[in-house]
Amino acid sequence: MKKNKKVLILVEGAVMIAMATVLSFIQVFKLPWGGSITLLSMLPIALFSIKRGVKSGLIVAFLYSLIQFGQGIMDGLFGWGLTPGMLIACILLDYILAFTVLGLSGLFRKTLAGQIAGIALAVILRFVCHFLSGVVIWHSFGQLWEAFYTENTYLYSLLYNGAYMLPELIFTVAGAVALLKLPQTRKFLLSDEQ
Repeated sequence: MKKNKKVLILVEGAVMIAMATVLSFIQVFKLPWGGSITLLSMLPIALFSIKRGVKSGLIVAFLYSLIQFGQGIMDGLFGWGLTPGMLIACILLDYILAFTVLGLSGLFRKTLAGQIAGIALAVILRFVCHFLSGVVIWHSFGQLWEAFYTENTYLYSLLYNGAYMLPELIFTVAGAVALLKLPQTRKFLLSDEQ
Protein backbone atom coordinates (compact mmCIF):
# COMPACT_ATOMS: atom_id res chain seq x y z
CA MET A 1 0.00 0.00 0.00
CA LYS A 2 2.85 2.42 0.83
CA LYS A 3 4.37 1.89 -2.64
CA ASN A 4 1.02 2.72 -4.26
CA LYS A 5 0.84 5.97 -2.28
CA LYS A 6 4.31 6.99 -3.48
CA VAL A 7 3.30 6.29 -7.06
CA LEU A 8 0.11 8.32 -6.58
CA ILE A 9 2.11 11.26 -5.21
CA LEU A 10 4.53 11.06 -8.16
CA VAL A 11 1.67 10.99 -10.65
CA GLU A 12 -0.13 13.89 -8.95
CA GLY A 13 3.09 15.90 -8.92
CA ALA A 14 3.74 15.20 -12.60
CA VAL A 15 0.18 16.15 -13.56
CA MET A 16 0.37 19.40 -11.58
CA ILE A 17 3.72 20.30 -13.17
CA ALA A 18 2.26 19.60 -16.61
CA MET A 19 -0.83 21.71 -15.88
CA ALA A 20 1.28 24.58 -14.54
CA THR A 21 3.55 24.42 -17.59
CA VAL A 22 0.65 24.49 -20.05
CA LEU A 23 -0.97 27.38 -18.16
CA SER A 24 2.35 29.29 -18.19
CA PHE A 25 2.16 29.40 -21.99
CA ILE A 26 -1.25 31.12 -21.81
CA GLN A 27 -0.04 34.67 -21.29
CA VAL A 28 -2.58 37.42 -20.77
CA PHE A 29 0.15 40.08 -20.89
CA LYS A 30 3.91 39.88 -21.43
CA LEU A 31 6.41 42.54 -20.43
CA PRO A 32 9.26 43.40 -22.82
CA TRP A 33 12.17 42.31 -20.60
CA GLY A 34 10.64 39.20 -19.09
CA GLY A 35 7.75 38.49 -16.79
CA SER A 36 4.16 37.91 -17.77
CA ILE A 37 0.65 37.60 -16.42
CA THR A 38 -0.46 34.02 -17.01
CA LEU A 39 -3.67 32.06 -16.68
CA LEU A 40 -3.24 30.83 -13.08
CA SER A 41 0.02 28.99 -13.86
CA MET A 42 1.13 28.91 -10.21
CA LEU A 43 -2.10 27.44 -8.87
CA PRO A 44 -1.48 23.74 -9.69
CA ILE A 45 1.84 23.80 -7.81
CA ALA A 46 0.18 25.58 -4.88
CA LEU A 47 -2.65 23.03 -4.74
CA PHE A 48 -0.17 20.16 -4.78
CA SER A 49 1.73 21.71 -1.87
CA ILE A 50 -1.52 22.15 0.05
CA LYS A 51 -2.47 18.53 -0.53
CA ARG A 52 0.92 16.90 0.00
CA GLY A 53 2.71 19.31 2.31
CA VAL A 54 5.66 21.64 2.04
CA LYS A 55 8.37 19.00 1.56
CA SER A 56 6.68 17.40 -1.46
CA GLY A 57 5.53 20.85 -2.59
CA LEU A 58 9.09 22.17 -2.64
CA ILE A 59 10.30 19.17 -4.64
CA VAL A 60 7.56 19.59 -7.26
CA ALA A 61 8.06 23.37 -7.32
CA PHE A 62 11.81 22.88 -7.83
CA LEU A 63 11.14 20.57 -10.79
CA TYR A 64 8.73 23.19 -12.16
CA SER A 65 11.45 25.83 -11.75
CA LEU A 66 13.72 23.76 -14.00
CA ILE A 67 11.02 23.72 -16.67
CA GLN A 68 10.63 27.49 -16.32
CA PHE A 69 14.40 27.80 -16.68
CA GLY A 70 14.13 25.74 -19.89
CA GLN A 71 11.47 28.15 -21.12
CA GLY A 72 13.85 31.00 -20.27
CA ILE A 73 16.53 29.38 -22.41
CA MET A 74 14.03 29.12 -25.28
CA ASP A 75 13.24 32.83 -24.81
CA GLY A 76 16.94 33.64 -25.32
CA LEU A 77 18.30 33.82 -21.76
CA PHE A 78 21.86 33.04 -22.89
CA GLY A 79 21.70 35.71 -25.57
CA TRP A 80 20.94 38.58 -23.21
CA GLY A 81 24.60 39.55 -22.87
CA LEU A 82 24.90 38.86 -19.14
CA THR A 83 28.27 38.32 -17.51
CA PRO A 84 28.77 34.83 -16.05
CA GLY A 85 28.07 36.12 -12.52
CA MET A 86 24.94 37.97 -13.61
CA LEU A 87 23.77 34.90 -15.53
CA ILE A 88 24.14 32.65 -12.48
CA ALA A 89 22.35 35.20 -10.29
CA CYS A 90 19.58 35.51 -12.89
CA ILE A 91 19.15 31.73 -13.09
CA LEU A 92 18.97 31.46 -9.29
CA LEU A 93 16.75 34.47 -8.56
CA ASP A 94 14.48 34.61 -11.61
CA TYR A 95 14.01 30.88 -12.10
CA ILE A 96 15.18 28.40 -9.46
CA LEU A 97 14.31 30.31 -6.26
CA ALA A 98 11.40 32.29 -7.72
CA PHE A 99 9.47 29.19 -8.73
CA THR A 100 10.66 26.85 -5.96
CA VAL A 101 9.15 29.12 -3.28
CA LEU A 102 5.72 28.22 -4.68
CA GLY A 103 6.16 24.94 -2.81
CA LEU A 104 5.68 26.87 0.43
CA SER A 105 1.98 27.29 -0.37
CA GLY A 106 1.17 24.39 1.93
CA LEU A 107 2.63 26.04 5.04
CA PHE A 108 -0.77 26.78 6.57
CA ARG A 109 -2.81 24.08 4.82
CA LYS A 110 -5.13 23.00 7.64
CA THR A 111 -7.79 25.68 7.09
CA LEU A 112 -9.18 27.48 4.05
CA ALA A 113 -7.88 30.82 5.34
CA GLY A 114 -4.48 29.24 5.92
CA GLN A 115 -4.44 27.78 2.42
CA ILE A 116 -5.18 31.18 0.90
CA ALA A 117 -2.56 32.81 3.14
CA GLY A 118 0.01 30.19 2.14
CA ILE A 119 -0.64 30.76 -1.56
CA ALA A 120 -0.43 34.54 -1.12
CA LEU A 121 2.81 34.21 0.85
CA ALA A 122 4.36 31.97 -1.81
CA VAL A 123 3.46 34.40 -4.61
CA ILE A 124 4.78 37.35 -2.58
CA LEU A 125 8.05 35.45 -2.01
CA ARG A 126 8.27 34.87 -5.75
CA PHE A 127 7.86 38.63 -6.23
CA VAL A 128 10.67 39.22 -3.70
CA CYS A 129 12.99 36.98 -5.76
CA HIS A 130 12.20 38.93 -8.94
CA PHE A 131 12.52 42.24 -7.09
CA LEU A 132 15.99 41.27 -5.81
CA SER A 133 16.96 40.21 -9.32
CA GLY A 134 15.84 43.58 -10.61
CA VAL A 135 17.93 45.37 -8.02
CA VAL A 136 21.05 43.20 -8.30
CA ILE A 137 21.09 42.32 -12.02
CA TRP A 138 18.78 44.51 -14.07
CA HIS A 139 19.42 47.88 -12.39
CA SER A 140 21.03 49.24 -15.56
CA PHE A 141 17.65 49.61 -17.28
CA GLY A 142 15.96 52.83 -16.28
CA GLN A 143 13.33 53.09 -18.99
CA LEU A 144 10.11 51.45 -17.82
CA TRP A 145 7.60 52.80 -20.28
CA GLU A 146 7.77 55.53 -22.90
CA ALA A 147 6.74 58.28 -20.53
CA PHE A 148 8.42 56.97 -17.39
CA TYR A 149 12.13 56.82 -16.60
CA THR A 150 13.80 56.43 -13.23
CA GLU A 151 17.38 56.11 -12.01
CA ASN A 152 16.17 54.63 -8.70
CA THR A 153 17.02 50.92 -8.95
CA TYR A 154 14.63 49.93 -6.16
CA LEU A 155 11.72 51.89 -7.58
CA TYR A 156 12.41 50.52 -11.06
CA SER A 157 12.45 46.92 -9.83
CA LEU A 158 9.37 47.45 -7.67
CA LEU A 159 7.35 48.96 -10.52
CA TYR A 160 8.55 46.61 -13.26
CA ASN A 161 8.12 43.38 -11.29
CA GLY A 162 5.00 44.65 -9.57
CA ALA A 163 3.44 45.33 -12.98
CA TYR A 164 3.04 41.61 -13.57
CA MET A 165 3.38 40.04 -10.10
CA LEU A 166 0.58 42.08 -8.48
CA PRO A 167 -1.97 40.95 -11.10
CA GLU A 168 -0.56 37.40 -10.82
CA LEU A 169 -1.10 37.57 -7.03
CA ILE A 170 -4.65 38.87 -7.40
CA PHE A 171 -5.61 36.34 -10.10
CA THR A 172 -3.97 33.41 -8.29
CA VAL A 173 -5.63 34.19 -4.96
CA ALA A 174 -9.01 34.79 -6.64
CA GLY A 175 -8.64 31.53 -8.56
CA ALA A 176 -7.64 29.72 -5.39
CA VAL A 177 -10.64 31.06 -3.46
CA ALA A 178 -12.99 29.97 -6.25
CA LEU A 179 -11.39 26.52 -6.59
CA LEU A 180 -10.96 25.83 -2.89
CA LYS A 181 -14.66 26.44 -2.29
CA LEU A 182 -15.64 23.77 -4.82
CA PRO A 183 -16.58 20.40 -3.30
CA GLN A 184 -14.52 18.62 -5.97
CA THR A 185 -11.37 20.53 -5.00
CA ARG A 186 -12.01 19.92 -1.30
CA LYS A 187 -12.42 16.21 -2.06
CA PHE A 188 -9.17 16.17 -4.06
CA LEU A 189 -7.24 17.92 -1.30
CA LEU A 190 -8.63 15.67 1.42
CA SER A 191 -8.42 12.39 -0.51
CA ASP A 192 -5.65 10.04 0.55
CA GLU A 193 -5.18 12.06 3.76
CA GLN A 194 -2.10 14.24 3.47
